[in-house]
Amino acid sequence: MKIKTVNITDQVVEYLKENIESGKWNIGEKIPSENQMVMELGVSRSSIRSALQYLIGIGVLKSYQGKGTFLINTQVENWDEAEYKITSEDCMDICKVLEFRKILEPGACVLAMENCDEKTVAALEVYLEQMKEFKGDRAKFVRADLKFHEVISRTSGNPLLEKSLHKVFLESRKNHEQMNELFGYETGLHYHTEILEAFKNHDAERARDVMEQHLGGSIETLKMSGKIEDREGGTGKK
Repeated sequence: MKIKTVNITDQVVEYLKENIESGKWNIGEKIPSENQMVMELGVSRSSIRSALQYLIGIGVLKSYQGKGTFLINTQVENWDEAEYKITSEDCMDICKVLEFRKILEPGACVLAMENCDEKTVAALEVYLEQMKEFKGDRAKFVRADLKFHEVISRTSGNPLLEKSLHKVFLESRKNHEQMNELFGYETGLHYHTEILEAFKNHDAERARDVMEQHLGGSIETLKMSGKIEDREGGTGKK
C-alpha cells in the first residue's frame, strides 16, 4: 500500500484505524515498527510518528521504550470526537498556536475589559512583575507570561475561551520557551506593560490592538527566522 502525499499524517491515521477496526491487530499485540510502516507506506518517519502519537494521545496505543508500540484499546466510542480533542501533537507547530491565539486573545481582551476590576489589574501586575524578576530564567519567565494571558481569558467570563486557551498554553509551554530563546525578554515585557496600562485605563480598544500587535509580530518574526518546524519532516529548523 502506498499513500498519497496529501494530508500524509491523516492518511497514516486512517491506515492505523483500518487495521484496528478490521481486527487485523489484537489488544496486547505489538503493531508494526516505524521502520516497517515507512517501507510499507512510503512516507516519512515523522509522519508515522505523528500518527502514532495521536493514537497514543487518545488511549488507543501505548509505547514502551525498547519494546515497541502496542494496541491497548479497540473500543473508541467516537473516533470523530477523539479527533477533535486538542493534543500536544496539535500544539507542536508554534506558528499555528500563535495564529490560534491571535484569533482569540484580542477579542478576549475586549470581553475581559467588561469584567475588569481592581483584582484583575492586581493579578496582571503580579505576573508582569514576575516576568521582570525572572529575566534570564526562560521557564519561569514563560510561565509568568502565560499566566498573565490566562488572567485575561479567565476575566473574559467565557469558559470556552478560558478552557481552550489554558489547554493550548499547557500543551505548548515548551515551544513558547524555545520561542523566547529567539525573541529574548524585552519584547514580551514591552507588550505586556502596554496591555496592563490599557487595562488600568479601561481602554478595551487599546488592549485589543496591542494584543494583536504582540501576537502578529511574534508570528512574523518566527516566519522570518526560518525556525518553524515542518511537521511532515521538511527542512524547517527547530
